[in-house]
Amino acid sequence: MLGPPSSAQTVAAPTKEEPIRKAAPKQAKKSSRAKAPQQGQQVGLFEELLEATPVLTMLWIPPGRFWMGSPETEPELRDSEGPQHLVQLQGFFMSQTPITQAQWREVAKWEEKPGETWQRDLEAHPSLFSNIGQSRILADGNALRLLPSEKTWERRPVENVDWNDAMEFCKRLSQRTGRHYTLPTEAQWEYACRAGTAKPFSFGDTLSAKLANYDAAHAYAYGAGSIGVHLQQTSPVGRYPANAWGLYDMHGNVREWCLDDWHPNYEGAPIDGIAWLYEGKPPKVMSRGNPDTWARTVVRGGSWRDRPIACRSAARAYELPGGGGYEDVGIRLVCLPYPGSLLKRSDQAQGELYA
Repeated sequence: MLGPPSSAQTVAAPTKEEPIRKAAPKQAKKSSRAKAPQQGQQVGLFEELLEATPVLTMLWIPPGRFWMGSPETEPELRDSEGPQHLVQLQGFFMSQTPITQAQWREVAKWEEKPGETWQRDLEAHPSLFSNIGQSRILADGNALRLLPSEKTWERRPVENVDWNDAMEFCKRLSQRTGRHYTLPTEAQWEYACRAGTAKPFSFGDTLSAKLANYDAAHAYAYGAGSIGVHLQQTSPVGRYPANAWGLYDMHGNVREWCLDDWHPNYEGAPIDGIAWLYEGKPPKVMSRGNPDTWARTVVRGGSWRDRPIACRSAARAYELPGGGGYEDVGIRLVCLPYPGSLLKRSDQAQGELYA
C-alpha cells in the first residue's frame, strides 16, 4: 500500500516565518556519484495537508552530485543524452508520486484569499483518462475502463495539462502554504530518478511490466527485458514499486514537465542543478500556431504509451509548453528548503512566462 517509506522521518512542514526543517543525513565522503540510501531509509519527509484530498507527501532528496546523461556504453543512447557531465545539487523535497486528479481538482477550484493572486484559470477536470473519458475506445478495441481493484479515477495522475497550467498550480500552492513549490529542473528530475544508480533504469539494466506502466507488449524489449501487458492507459499512482529513494512512477505512467527549455544536447549545460534556459529568447508561448516562436520544454520519464527506451533515467523529450496539454504528460512537484529561484531569470521574468 502506498505510504511513507519505512523508517522515514516525518518532519513538520515549515511555516511562513521559518525554513523547512529536515533530518540531516550523515556526512559522507565526496564521490563522483551520490550514494543511494538503503531501501526504506529516507532521511525525511513532510506532508502537505490539502483540504479535501489525501495529503501531498514530499520526500527529502539529499544533496549530492551525479553523472547526468547516458554513458557511451549505454545501449540505444541518443545524442541528446550527452555529453555526460557531473552535476552538484542542493537537497530538495520532491512529491512521492505525480500529482493526482483529485489533488489537481482541489487546487484548481481554490478561490483567491486576501493576498493571493491567480494568474490563469485552471480546468478542474482536464484529464482524458477519467470518468469524463469513459466513452473512449482504446487501441485494443475495448472502452476505457478502471483497472482491477480500482474503484475510482481519483488516484490516476492528472494529464492533459500544459506547462503554463502546471506553473499556475505551483504558484497557487506556494501562495496558499507560504512555501516554494515549483516544477523540478531536468537535473533534479534525473538525480531523483536515478536515486544513486548508474544503470539505464533505477531498477537496473532493463524494465518489466511488473515494475512500470509502459508499452511492454511491443516486440522490442530493452536489454534482456521481457514482453508483458500494455495497459494502453494511465494507472493509479504508486501501483508499481518505488525507486531506492521512495519515489513512485519515475519510469512510465505519465511523462513529467520540467522547468528547462529544450536543448539538443548537454554542451554548455549548467553543473549546479538550476534550470537551463535560453537567454534572450521570447517568453514561452501559449500557442502552437507559429513554429518560429515555439519554445520547447523538457519532459521526462516516459509514459504508458512509450517503449522502454523512452523510459530510461537519462531519456529526454520535449513538448510545447502552451496551447493545451498532452494525454501522456503530467506533473511532479519540488519544494525548495532554501530561498531563491531555480531559474536563471529573475522572479519577474518567471512571471512573464505566463504572458
